[in-house]
Order: sequence, then C-alpha cells, then structure tokens
Amino acid sequence: MGRKWNNIKEKKASKDTNTSRIYARFGREIYVVAKQGEPNPESNQALKFVIERAKTYNVPKAIIDRAVEKAKGGSDENYEELRYEGFGPNGSMVIVDALTNNVNRTASEVRSAFNKNGGNLGVSGSVSYMFDQTAVIGFEGKTADEVLELLMNADLDVRDILEEDDAVIIYAEPDQFHAVQEACKAAGVTEFSVAELTMLPQNFVEIEADVQAQFEKLIDALENLDDVQQIYHNVEGDE
Repeated sequence: MGRKWNNIKEKKASKDTNTSRIYARFGREIYVVAKQGEPNPESNQALKFVIERAKTYNVPKAIIDRAVEKAKGGSDENYEELRYEGFGPNGSMVIVDALTNNVNRTASEVRSAFNKNGGNLGVSGSVSYMFDQTAVIGFEGKTADEVLELLMNADLDVRDILEEDDAVIIYAEPDQFHAVQEACKAAGVTEFSVAELTMLPQNFVEIEADVQAQFEKLIDALENLDDVQQIYHNVEGDE
C-alpha cells in the first residue's frame, strides 16, 4: 500500500499550495454537514470528522467557525452531494465528488472537462466498483509495532499499518475512523499528517509520458471547478 500513501501525500501537497480553494471547499463542506445535523462537533460525528480533516490541511479556525455559525444562523443556502464517474486517457478511472447548489451547471461543467481532455463520463457504478472506501490516518512519533499494540489494546483490527517517510500510516475500514483516531489520541498522538476517508483504487495503472500531460490537464480542469470537492483516480504517481 506504500504507493497509495504516496498518491495521498502528493494530493495533500498539491492542495496545500492552493490555500484559497481548499479553504473554500472545507468551508462549504463544514456548512453542509453542520446544517444537516447538530452544528456541534461533540454531538455531530460527521461534523467532527470534517473539522479534523480540515485541521490536517491547516484550515484556519476562523474559517471553520464561520461555516458553523452560518449553519447555526439558519441560512437557506442548500447544496446537493453528487458523485460522477468517468474515464480518462488510456482507460484511466476517475471519481469526482461535488457539492452544488445547481445540479445542471455542475453536470455540464464536469462533462465538459472530461470531453475536452480525452475522457468521457460513465454511468453510476462504472468506476467506483474498482475502488475501496478506506480510512487513512497518519502521524509521526511512533513505530508500526507501537501502533499495532495500541490498536490491539483498543480491540481494533485494521486493514494495514505501514511506516512511510518517518510516519505511521493506518489503513482501516471507514466505520473505524473515529475509533482508530481516538485510540491514537489516547496514546498521546496530538497531530495527524493525514486523516481522510478516501477512495483507494484496487489497482494502479501507468500511462505513457505523452498521455500523462493530457491526463494532468483533465485533473486540473476538474480541480478548477468550484463545485468539485474531491477527485480520486487510479493513475500511478499523480494527483
């Protein structure tokens, strides 16, 4: 699973350099989750999870608080969660998650991004069956053996534990996310380099250099859409 972590790390690095966009996306997601449930992370686990994720991207507390307060204020702004699945150059697979207040606009923009960059949209389920939803939690300061022991003490059996670049990376079932993170916190972990629910491809594909540029244009075009929240794909070594 090492290369899966490399892809996640590259994705984070890419987003860390585009702070205004990532802040806006987290602000939107926090608002939606807070509005759907209680605007209190202590009683709303989904909100707590999003805020924890936001912290790993260094989203300022002021932005988090503003989104929560907006939800508390009873804003009538509504968003719909959408997932698009499609194919890029050389049959590469791409999943696009979006939050939108205009479904027709978003569908048109996503379709256009695929069509203009050597790809095409597929039907629901045409790609996602080749990905596994996975909780990924990473931090420094402990060894894989130490993490295995603390998880065993918490009666948690996860998919895998790896040491990569001075960090320990835990791959777990999605419904284990909160339990794993709380067990790590109880063992003294105070800062996480990654805390994500992500879609990991079951298999990676490599594409030729001349096709790689076209694929990157597709991902960039999708990333630049305001309604797009997350993009997952199965191309080796690119985010």
